[in-house]
Amino acid sequence: MNRIHTKLQEDKKLLSIYFTAGYPNLNDTVTIIEKLQESDVDMIEIGLPFSDPLADGPTIQTSSTEALKNGMTTDVLFDQIKDIRKTVDIPLIVMGYFNPMFQYGVEKFCAKCAEIGIDGIIMPDLPLAEYQEEYEAIFKKYNLSNIFLITPQTSDERIKQIDEASDAFIYMVSSASTTGAKSGFGQDQEAYFNRIASMNLKNPQIVGFGISNSDTFNAATVTSKGAIIGSAFIKTLTNNGVDSINTFIKSIR
Repeated sequence: MNRIHTKLQEDKKLLSIYFTAGYPNLNDTVTIIEKLQESDVDMIEIGLPFSDPLADGPTIQTSSTEALKNGMTTDVLFDQIKDIRKTVDIPLIVMGYFNPMFQYGVEKFCAKCAEIGIDGIIMPDLPLAEYQEEYEAIFKKYNLSNIFLITPQTSDERIKQIDEASDAFIYMVSSASTTGAKSGFGQDQEAYFNRIASMNLKNPQIVGFGISNSDTFNAATVTSKGAIIGSAFIKTLTNNGVDSINTFIKSIR
């Protein structure tokens, strides 16, 4: 078991926060992680910025562009968080795109994550079949959970394949759009949430995309284990800086 598995067993709805490493400022990464833990966040997704973030909306795209301009790289991130387990004990997940991981070397990347104390990896553009054929053994060797995404358009058959290949949680994308805060969920999304709940999957689901406040957090977690907030949190960092983190998290639940 890693920290994600332990956290998923807690009798509560989980709040996970995504932020882009190296934003707003290059050296904010550790401060943000520590402040999020102090604010009682359950999990943190550390975004590794990439020059072509296809799944991300304008807020996260802008933060990625700025982080890259600030000098964020895979090596810089690993150096920044090499001692993070001295102060932080909640689950940490690296989220990014496969190209930087591939360029770094997949096994080298996973070994470094394990050494630092990372618990899981989310690579939205790493196909399930390629993962199983090429990389699953490496992830298991380093006790890293690979977290897959599903959308309202994902077929039941595909969802069952992803569920079988998963060992932590399934990232349940709320709609077939890019990331970004929404005002609420419509009937189609609620039907999708209910459809997934009725499948009785072995892995819990955590909802992402469109969660921005307490109302959307509560709506997203009626049938799921938790929810992820990204764009709304990054907007808070942009507008109010890292000192606003505790106030923002308290407004969610």
